[in-house]
Amino acid sequence: MERIKSFEINHNLLEPGFYISREDGDIITYDLRTRKPNQGDYMSNLVMHSVEHMFATFARNSRMADHIVYFGPMGCQTGFYLLVKQEKPSDVFQLTKEILEQILAYEGEVFGASAIECGNYRNLSLAAAKEECGKYLKVLQAQTNLEFVYPKE
Repeated sequence: MERIKSFEINHNLLEPGFYISREDGDIITYDLRTRKPNQGDYMSNLVMHSVEHMFATFARNSRMADHIVYFGPMGCQTGFYLLVKQEKPSDVFQLTKEILEQILAYEGEVFGASAIECGNYRNLSLAAAKEECGKYLKVLQAQTNLEFVYPKE
């Protein structure tokens, strides 16, 4: 059985950052790594769920709305995947920072926080989303690897 691409990355070398995970035709999967893997510092379900609602809504209402394919948490609880078609990585990186800033500035209810809109609507917190996004924005503002490639051994 072939190993999937994400299992070929040495997670022991990964630091928080913004990476290109894979390219499939005109769709690029971005690895928005918010935590260093395998260190015991994992996002809670509350944090992942809250960021997912906020980020996905802002992304699907952005200038790239028609090119956003998917945004969601990694099962390992150390980041998110963002799939975008027909956009340059540098533009997606910039948009990611802008969305994080929008989340930090937002006041109100978490998007989709009702029983009609979400299957676990009580498990949402704007404060949790803002805390995670604030930390990650600082990581991206300091990122110097603007080729967005994974670290090599």
